[in-house]
Amino acid sequence: MVRYRGFLGGGRKIRRGVAGTAIAAATMAALTASQAPGAEVDHRADGPGKERPDDAQPDRAPGDDSYHTELPPLESPAPPRSSVDTPSESGIPASVLAAYKKAARSQNASDPACGLRWELLAAIGKVESGQARGGAVDKAGTTLKPILGPVLNGAGFARITDTDGGRLDGDKRFDRAVGPMQFIPSTWARWSADGNGDGTRDPGNIHDAALAAAGYLCAGERDLSTKAGLDRAILSYNNSQDYLRTVLAWYEFYRKGTHEVPDGSGALPGSPGAGASDGPGKGGKGSPDGGSGSGKPGKGEGGDGDGGGPDGGGGEESPAPGTATALKPVLAGELDAFTGENFENRARVRAVDKAGEAVDGIRIKYTIKGTTGARFPGGKKEATATTGADGLATAPLIAAGKQAGKFTVTATAVGRDLRTVTMGAEVAPKYTFAREPEGALKAPVDSEFTDIKVTVKHQSKATDGVQVTATMVDEDGEENTKGPYFKDLFGNEDRAITKSTGDLLGEKGVLDLPTVHTDGSTGTFTLRLTTADGSTYDIELTVTKE
Repeated sequence: MVRYRGFLGGGRKIRRGVAGTAIAAATMAALTASQAPGAEVDHRADGPGKERPDDAQPDRAPGDDSYHTELPPLESPAPPRSSVDTPSESGIPASVLAAYKKAARSQNASDPACGLRWELLAAIGKVESGQARGGAVDKAGTTLKPILGPVLNGAGFARITDTDGGRLDGDKRFDRAVGPMQFIPSTWARWSADGNGDGTRDPGNIHDAALAAAGYLCAGERDLSTKAGLDRAILSYNNSQDYLRTVLAWYEFYRKGTHEVPDGSGALPGSPGAGASDGPGKGGKGSPDGGSGSGKPGKGEGGDGDGGGPDGGGGEESPAPGTATALKPVLAGELDAFTGENFENRARVRAVDKAGEAVDGIRIKYTIKGTTGARFPGGKKEATATTGADGLATAPLIAAGKQAGKFTVTATAVGRDLRTVTMGAEVAPKYTFAREPEGALKAPVDSEFTDIKVTVKHQSKATDGVQVTATMVDEDGEENTKGPYFKDLFGNEDRAITKSTGDLLGEKGVLDLPTVHTDGSTGTFTLRLTTADGSTYDIELTVTKE
């Protein structure tokens, strides 16, 4: 049995059986009969005339006030008895669970006073979207289909005209809450986060959304270890006492135990709301027809009467099935490579329609933007690909080039007004160099620099057999014609030599440079080490008069 503190009976244990069933039924009835979303909210805690404490005043909610009203089972959480059992309500999809835990760790590292528990994110994710529609996410944590709340056109919900040009929610007329944590675009603009480090902030990605929700819940120096702080945080998400009690019930349930289930196998909510089994945004509470109004063109009740379809034309037809409305980044891993090599992963996007279904035949232009030498085949910075039956368009292989640094790859739909997708990429030096001791090397004119040794490593391991060219260079990187020099076999001046690490009986991975001689020139000179892939290392040589 489960104890619902502050929810039913002031912390009394609920006995399973007839009494428990009767209480659960009565509670569900109370929840489903709550005020219509979008109605004026009384901010007073105990009725008219009694104001809430200042620290409990709610913030503006990140989404709409549509949510799922199911309560957790009246039993202790337990995993299914076998792999063929239907996952119990305590099962949380693997990617979603990982995102909640990672977001809580990150938030508590930056704001330890908040005391955020990942179970609170899980409870909110449960009532907002059914844990991202039962964990229907790709490997990067992005929902396979858009999760959209009701159109906020004033018909049964708040009226919020478009704030993002339809970029996030596909609606250029009115806003809609988006993603597994149900942020409205204007709130996402303030609290957005990059939870998976891919360089983008996508409310449809569970990692990004969970981290954004964590920051939102901890705002205003809240202390979630106190009842007042916890209540205020939840009410800031949706200022409804019924919502508060529902979230607290799931919070307590998850704190008593959860288990991981495969992505896509989580329990779907049966009540209306975003992420329900009947599709994105359908069946939300409060609209005149019992649905959210999502994707329903035509006249509505309240506001100015516009239905606010996803295409932004109130009362006009929504895009037909199979018409691309968005591009989604699809990455099997990070876009990174070492200098002189090819990127193992390729940039990919998926074209989807309003319902999140794949759309084929969409021409995608990929563009490399940045100062590195990364290029598509033929040394080009642009390439095109066309989506297939799975909606995927894969960019050609990218060669990293010889210059380390970061760049981006953008994907745009040719001839279509769809949001551009930007993906971060990085070229890292294949080899790293270390010299001991570090610091400036000094020698007087007509003398020598001796015993210059440099360790060359690849992925933190000293590497033998790496050919390194050592060149005395000027300010423009060209071979210098004066200053320090090597000597060739005949004793002639040579300002560029090539040598391998670990030569003969040398130390593993160590480049043991020959003696460097000085002429009559004084000043600071640069000895540059370069490998075939483009990795470089500079050593400063200072020549003094004495």
